[in-house]
Amino acid sequence: MAKLYFRYGTVGSAKTLNLLAVAHNYRQQGKTVMLIKPKLDIRFGEGMIRSRAGLEKEADLLIEPHSVLDMEQLGTCDCVLVDEVQFLSESVVSQLRRLTRAQNVPVICYGLRTDFRTQLFEGSRRLLEVADSIEEIKTVCHYCNKKAIFNLKLCAGAPTLAGPSVDLGAEEKYLPCCHGCYCEKLNLRDVAEAKSQPTT
Repeated sequence: MAKLYFRYGTVGSAKTLNLLAVAHNYRQQGKTVMLIKPKLDIRFGEGMIRSRAGLEKEADLLIEPHSVLDMEQLGTCDCVLVDEVQFLSESVVSQLRRLTRAQNVPVICYGLRTDFRTQLFEGSRRLLEVADSIEEIKTVCHYCNKKAIFNLKLCAGAPTLAGPSVDLGAEEKYLPCCHGCYCEKLNLRDVAEAKSQPTT
């Protein structure tokens, strides 16, 4: 049976670049790949999957929280690649899980594990529960050379915990951070304080 993969990392860890490289490798071998992304992610234009390195491809399928996947259509692919998977609903992730079993198609998902308050996104939480393989794509903290594990949000250049959990942005709004720098920049004693912040 094909596997469901979750490859997660902080902002700036080249997740999308990794996805596009995998897509290129499949297509270079004459294989069929389906590129999927959440419809709400319009940072680089609706339907575009774009890495910070500048590489981009158009998505084959845009997903909404209540989307019902066409198992027969996806079953004709050699691989399904999903970008920004953290924004998918639990229902859609469960359908991707079912696709691997029903159609024997591998599904590789890329995304963030947690939001800027260190809380799991819905799609990421479901993947942590049901994925066959969970891999971390690593990068270093923006402020030091330790491994980044959190996403620090900026507002007008200053670290903040304000705003909704889903708040689209790129390097102008989010930075990869280690635990120590995350707490220091937000003046927190511990990350538990971040989780207690209101979401509005």
